[in-house]
Amino acid sequence: MKNELTERQKTFFEKLSGVFNQRALPSYETIKNIFGYKSKNSIKQYIEVLKNKGFLLFKDENLYINPEYLGAKLVSSYVKAGFASIMDDKIEKRISFDSLLNINSPSTYVFKVSGDSMLDVGIFDGDYVIIKKTPNASIGDIVLAIVDREFTLKTYKEDEKGPYLKPENSNYPIIRPKNSLSIFGVAIGITRKIG
Repeated sequence: MKNELTERQKTFFEKLSGVFNQRALPSYETIKNIFGYKSKNSIKQYIEVLKNKGFLLFKDENLYINPEYLGAKLVSSYVKAGFASIMDDKIEKRISFDSLLNINSPSTYVFKVSGDSMLDVGIFDGDYVIIKKTPNASIGDIVLAIVDREFTLKTYKEDEKGPYLKPENSNYPIIRPKNSLSIFGVAIGITRKIG
């Protein structure tokens, strides 16, 4: 197959993608020094193979890792109760969470969640919530709001009394602003570290 690599080439590519990811590759000399190789010629040979097999691409006169080979592997099987191993023929493609959630956008922020007021929608203490900065929200959006000069993550609601924030945990009361309520941004995703 065109994109098959030897074990050494795979190891080199994994090192390269781990360090440079979406950044332009530097000179052979720099790569040699970072990875502790003795000769630039070894680096050149690896780079040539990776270019020929489509793992590296030119863009704006710089060499980059092909985004198809970045990110986590999206598996086409659904997980029911888990499975023992992932077979290569089940790999659909690679996905980058930066691209998927547009995290590289200058208007996107990541906040660490503190507290349990959003448990019922699966947002837990210690999770990271990805926020797209916008002053506008629709009813039912999970928002990062500024209420009376305090930040909080809640569900945006409105009624005859005006806008308010609803915790997704029955142990907490709804929040109505005493003076001001503004939207910093809308949640577009969450992530958590397990273990």
